[in-house]
Amino acid sequence: MKYTKLPHTDIDVSKICLGTMTWGKQNSEAEGHEQMDYALDQGVNFFDTAELYPVPAHPDRYAETEKIIGTWFKKTGNRDKVILGSKIAGRAEFTKFIRTTGFTRESIITAVEGSLERLQTDYIDLYQLHWPDRNTNYFGQRGYTPSATDYWEDNIHQVLETLRDLIREGKIRQVGLSNETPWGTMRYLEESKVHASLPRMSTIQNPYSLLNRLFEVGNAEVSHREKIGLLAYSPLGFGVLSGKYLGDRKPDNARITLFPNYSRYSGETAVAATQKYYELAQANDLSLTQMSLAFVNTRPFLTSNIIGATSMKQLQENIASIDVVLTEEILQKIEAIHNEIPNPAP
Repeated sequence: MKYTKLPHTDIDVSKICLGTMTWGKQNSEAEGHEQMDYALDQGVNFFDTAELYPVPAHPDRYAETEKIIGTWFKKTGNRDKVILGSKIAGRAEFTKFIRTTGFTRESIITAVEGSLERLQTDYIDLYQLHWPDRNTNYFGQRGYTPSATDYWEDNIHQVLETLRDLIREGKIRQVGLSNETPWGTMRYLEESKVHASLPRMSTIQNPYSLLNRLFEVGNAEVSHREKIGLLAYSPLGFGVLSGKYLGDRKPDNARITLFPNYSRYSGETAVAATQKYYELAQANDLSLTQMSLAFVNTRPFLTSNIIGATSMKQLQENIASIDVVLTEEILQKIEAIHNEIPNPAP
């Protein structure tokens, strides 16, 4: 395994991060425990979860994933071996069964304390805002369009004050963003620069893959100049970049088969790009999965690559991508495909 540090901290994290959002829906508690056992044995010390998981969000399954991690901590005593990230759900129609008040002080404290109880731990290493409290472009919305229904009032100072107080209480160690734009990222960073007592965002968890490199348009420069690290999610584009859906296949129990509304990476142009990447991988004796993950691992702004799996076979292949080296020739051919079909998935 390879390691890096959470920016502006002395915390070492594996460059492969274990994603967990299928546990409690597509995966059972026993399967989640098996995945954590294996990942830890392979040197993966960074796990990422959220109060929203598993997905799709549903009141009957709310926070089941955190509970599964909590029972594993209790069973194994491995809490001190794991750098744990979790997230507070943002305001949305599909989260009204959780909270409707946005990132108020009360909501953040309630969310953190609920996660701690379910995770059976006293602290969370990296606490993240799952998506912005304001109306902006995320979750597959490519461009920003002002909304007449955006009643958000700038509460970023208050959010950081609440997170600061939770850090002082020892309930969280570091803080991060997710699904955030360059404007939002800089707004949080500038607030913590002006007010020295406020915590600084360490990471930003955004989508990044061969099918979606939009992070490079604005956030990559922010990441470079401000030293805020990318936690890349959906590096396989909901599994599309495994190649298993090519030829209009619908594998049993696969995410897009089960949840066809998860079509973000399945448009005609994305499929055409996936076919080209598949052919490139095959020509170089690589699986599309490992080429796709290895590409993400090469990015200079990457802190960790969040992989997820519903089977042990997938998990083994995903983790092993850390040892895959892409030649300069392969990287140049990836760029050629990207130039031909840039960012086919938003």
